[in-house]
Amino acid sequence: MNLRDAYGPGKFGLSFELFPPKTEASEAELFQHVAELVTFRPDYITCTYGAGGSTQTKTLDVIDRVRREFKVATASHLTCVGATVDQLRAYLIEAERRGVSNIVALRGDPPKGETEFKQAVGGLRYASELVELIRGEFPQYGIAVAGYPEKHLEAPSLEIDMANLKRKVDRGADAVVTQLFYDNADFFEFRRRAEALGIRKPIVPGILPVTNLAQIKRITSLCGAKLPPEFIDALETAGDDGAAQFKIGVEFAVRQVRELLDAGVPGIHFYVLNKSPATVSVLRGVGLRR
Repeated sequence: MNLRDAYGPGKFGLSFELFPPKTEASEAELFQHVAELVTFRPDYITCTYGAGGSTQTKTLDVIDRVRREFKVATASHLTCVGATVDQLRAYLIEAERRGVSNIVALRGDPPKGETEFKQAVGGLRYASELVELIRGEFPQYGIAVAGYPEKHLEAPSLEIDMANLKRKVDRGADAVVTQLFYDNADFFEFRRRAEALGIRKPIVPGILPVTNLAQIKRITSLCGAKLPPEFIDALETAGDDGAAQFKIGVEFAVRQVRELLDAGVPGIHFYVLNKSPATVSVLRGVGLRR
């Protein structure tokens, strides 16, 4: 399935994001979780890769197996980091050969230990350029791009960030999938701004259910997302009780997703962190059965 077919009148696009496991044991565990997730009949499943393309081969292995075993459409992340245009083309050719039908086109974050993005010699600098390359030379792919309800950390202003998003859409993106967020008001304002700029492609909220306070503090510190103070207080009150933190996080996510569904979002993209229990609990909690 091309992701552009996942959204539209009478449709609701459900997708999950994985990352490449590091060991055989973690890979076996991952696919046990995927087996649970696919019971909700996702439209597609995406997989990231490591900084600088360090796990690209593993990414393709994972989504190839997802496609073959579960008959689910897939999307590979692709970034500009450390890659020439020829290397990007080669990856797109190999991904198509292995049955990938969609690409999540990103500029990419600087490799670990570096503080700013550096354009590779012979490479691309912006995600909009990557979208243009894919749409021009590989039109068969569905293309998703990232949106940032609370602004990309490196963007000088929200206005500039939104202009960058418009550029990505104008160059051929089929859908916008947002960074994780925990205040729906930020998403609704982001959607309003996008519509005011003439962006008519589906804007899909990205959701990461919280199951561990320390983990989510680390993740949000990297992407700039805010956690509501009362939510932090509730998680801190739970202390080291993992089950209590899980319950609080799932209940928060159920309320968040229910409000988004009521507001008519075209789909939901879950950052599952290679686990199924929290996402499955949220989907059941909102009654989203396919």
